[in-house]
Amino acid sequence: MSLEFTTVGLDVPAPVRAPLVEDDVAARLVRKDPTLWGPDAVPEATVRLGWLDLPASSRELVSRLAELRTELVAAGLDRVVLCGMGGSSLAPEVICRAAGVPLVVLDATDPGQVAAALTDLDRTVVVVSSKSGGTIETDSQRRAFVAAFAEAGLDEREIGARFVVVTDPGSPLADIAAAMGARAVFLADPTVGGRYSALSAFGLVPAALAGADVGALLAEAEGLAEQLSAPDNPALELGLALGAGFRAGRDKLALAPAAPDNTLPGFGDWAEQLIAESTGKQGRGILPVVVEDIGAPGARGADVLLAVAGGKAPPEEPSVGVAGPLGAQFLGWEYATAVTGRILGINPFDQPNVTESKENTRRILTEGLPEERPAATIGAIEVHGSGGLLDRVDLSAHDGVALALDALLASIPPRGYLAVMAYLDRERDAAAAALRAVLARRTERAVTFGWGPRFLHSTGQYHKGGPQLGAFLQLTGAVAQDLPVPDRPYSFGALQAAQAAGDRAALADRGRPLLRLHLTDRAAGIEQLRSAAS
Repeated sequence: MSLEFTTVGLDVPAPVRAPLVEDDVAARLVRKDPTLWGPDAVPEATVRLGWLDLPASSRELVSRLAELRTELVAAGLDRVVLCGMGGSSLAPEVICRAAGVPLVVLDATDPGQVAAALTDLDRTVVVVSSKSGGTIETDSQRRAFVAAFAEAGLDEREIGARFVVVTDPGSPLADIAAAMGARAVFLADPTVGGRYSALSAFGLVPAALAGADVGALLAEAEGLAEQLSAPDNPALELGLALGAGFRAGRDKLALAPAAPDNTLPGFGDWAEQLIAESTGKQGRGILPVVVEDIGAPGARGADVLLAVAGGKAPPEEPSVGVAGPLGAQFLGWEYATAVTGRILGINPFDQPNVTESKENTRRILTEGLPEERPAATIGAIEVHGSGGLLDRVDLSAHDGVALALDALLASIPPRGYLAVMAYLDRERDAAAAALRAVLARRTERAVTFGWGPRFLHSTGQYHKGGPQLGAFLQLTGAVAQDLPVPDRPYSFGALQAAQAAGDRAALADRGRPLLRLHLTDRAAGIEQLRSAAS
């Protein structure tokens, strides 16, 4: 099974296509030639092309995972919780949503969201997934589950049997897994980067344990893999289209689900990380914008290319469509992104700016949160601004929040974008996501929405390393009931607040306009904010 690539109103000019044909890029990429992206990228690319082998090499996991799932179900452990971030969580979430099987994805530090996952412990198995083995969110979540199982009366041996670990060989998490007696440990291929790991153990282990048919997924990918050496394969055509769109000034990619049936729910969030982290660096990049449907605000514009995964190119111009099964979609978009990186002249396998907010978070957890007084408190919202954003805003007015939003929208530069970043509970505060479309209707600029800290492992790279044309709306919320991180001198609420403050510092260092709205009452604040945004 393969992909069908279609396009409407977008031509790939000879100056974009010819160099790839002349340099035999399709075949060289399949041969894992690390020189495709220039001499500076060779050291990284040499150890980051293992994803091309995964449709075949991951086959050995299928029977082992089937046996492990049978073992877990027989033990009454039929609820799977995944603790992971970015590349460790986005692909399994898509796989399980597409298959219609339940998987609890915990890629958050919000105390309420973490507490909600610490339920039904009698039937829960936890997959702890981290490539580096030191991801602070994942380590904190693991600690919370260990403590919860202990409080429920399980001894150390029984607690270890409730954990399945996925990590790279030699990572700190591998050592922890051995020490705690984890039921199973899967050591992933270290030559596969996180955002290219959908078909590796990181994508397959949690999905298979939740009940998805990962063998079929790999078969779908193998169908495409057989074609990737050809100079006219559909994944290459997708990469050419993305690169040609960028060269033509369409540096925003609106990712819309296929209509009327969305057979790949959540795929846009996975593709968002892949494209943003791979291309958003050295002051350039393609900004992925996940939209609700092909008619949503922001799905078209002078600087936008509309893309549909799971269907044909819609009649809106210019647009591309990529029809085909999920396994082929994963491999095809990874291949296309690598091709696009060559066209843009960047290394698609590094993420040079991701660690900045992480380092800020560690420093703030050690030194304490900076003292920040709101410029005003209006209803259930405290208003904070940076860089003189609010200097001319009358925050004493009854519509002060609306005026602050007006000032933020006015600060978006030509060809710029607005990023809404919500450090809230993705489940209980889900209504906040509607802000993307509401704000997009009010501006001709691109508007993205991300849950924090999840987006730090995705579009966070683009925010810092891509073109400095962003304006930022950060949403934080009061914590009704905090939750300690066991054996750490901070709570989940403090960790979440430190991550938000660390990201604010990284953006402030770049002089970007940022409006922070802190919700003293989350439900009331979201409703007030949606009204003001409208």
